[in-house]
Amino acid sequence: MRILAVADVECPALWDYFVRGKLDEYDLILSCGDLKAQYLTFLVTMSHARLLYVHGNHDGRYDITPPEGCEDIDGHLVICNGLRILGLGGCLLYNKGPHQYTEKQMQRRIARLRYAIKKAGGVDVVIAHAPPRDIGDLDDYAHRGFEAFRDLIDQYHPRFFLHGHTHLSYGAGIQREQASGSTRVINVSERFSLDISVDEHIKAEKSGLIYLTRRRRGLSAVSETDNGSGSVYRIPRP
Repeated sequence: MRILAVADVECPALWDYFVRGKLDEYDLILSCGDLKAQYLTFLVTMSHARLLYVHGNHDGRYDITPPEGCEDIDGHLVICNGLRILGLGGCLLYNKGPHQYTEKQMQRRIARLRYAIKKAGGVDVVIAHAPPRDIGDLDDYAHRGFEAFRDLIDQYHPRFFLHGHTHLSYGAGIQREQASGSTRVINVSERFSLDISVDEHIKAEKSGLIYLTRRRRGLSAVSETDNGSGSVYRIPRP
């Protein structure tokens, strides 16, 4: 599966100087936050790919004008064409702005997803806005990463942990990619392309997009199972 991951900075080559067909190679677009809603709407409109996103700490405006044609997976686990994707947006609390969390709050967000992760048999990709603590973060409090993300990586060993928040332009020492055990931690600031292999048996068995968390109000989907701890929902393809 060919994936385009974006965050923080609108890429001129994909917007101001866009050439039709430039996004045709991508099967899925993932946004790690702090991008204009109009930009995400443009990307999903000009591609054949589904676009999934989480919130950055500057995305409070999404509450009023969300990206059109895109799907918010913040605080949810989804399976898209066999790929298990966990969304955890926001950053460490530093000025009481939108989509900011204390360490304990982020720990509770992850704890609420444990049943979904168990039901899915694990997680392949985490898309977050903030990085894990000491893996791609900075010393200033606004750009520190979450200890909870390190614990998440240590417990579930996702193949990829994608994040933004620490722009590559912030300093020469900021690395694009690091490793934490078997997990590739990638700063996708502006844009990053990656190829992820998906087991064909799983892909055929779990085609489409499936929510493995509680149904949100207004979510248009058909419930397949509901045992009180979490539900499985299949979203029709657009």
